[in-house]
This record gives sequence, structure tokens and C-alpha cells, in this order.
Amino acid sequence: QVQPVESGGGLVRTGGSLTLSCAASEVSICISEMGWYRQAPGKERELVALITSGGGTNYIDSVKGRFTISSDNAKNMFYLQMDTLKPEDTAVYYCKTDVGRPCLDQTVAFWGQGTQVTVSS
Repeated sequence: QVQPVESGGGLVRTGGSLTLSCAASEVSICISEMGWYRQAPGKERELVALITSGGGTNYIDSVKGRFTISSDNAKNMFYLQMDTLKPEDTAVYYCKTDVGRPCLDQTVAFWGQGTQVTVSS
């Protein structure tokens, strides 16, 4: 198993948009859940959004209505569309995939290395 790989971060002005992508190493049938997390300087890592294998989604309150998580199972790809970005969204964003059966007997979480998102005021 190999860690997922994020891409799509960058510098954007307040109110702008970015789309983050996560390339999962495992086939989608083995991924029970995928989440986008972020960590700002001096703060703990927090869950931003998640999507389950059944398509259910969940978001933290601060991004509801602005961020959208989605998946393309045929490509083993996950996305985070971020609109109306704010300076407080500035952080390193991480992709996490929970990989289990039939690939693994037990569910294991795999983390990407992160991608920087900076929102200027």
C-alpha cells in the first residue's frame, strides 16, 4: 500500500476558489472512507470533510456551503472543491484514505504528505 498523493494547492485571494485532488493508491472498493484534513500553523489538525464509500458526506460547520467533497471511483480520485475562500482557510491540507477489505484484513488509514493552501486577504 502506498500513501495517497494530494495536488492542487496554491495561493489565492480571498473569495477565490481552488480544487484539491487526491490520488488514492488503492482501488475504490477497498476504501471505506476518505477525508480531507487541514492543519494551520500552531493549530491541531482538523477534519474538514469526509466521504464514505456509500457517498455520504460530512463537513465542519466553517466550510459548509463553501466546500464540496467528491469522488471519482473509476479513477480512484477524490476532490475538494473550495469556493469563497477565506484567510482562515490557510493551512496544509491532507488527504486520508481508510483502506480495508478486500485489500486488507483490517482497516488502515493512509495519509498523504499534504498540499499548502494560502488565502491572502
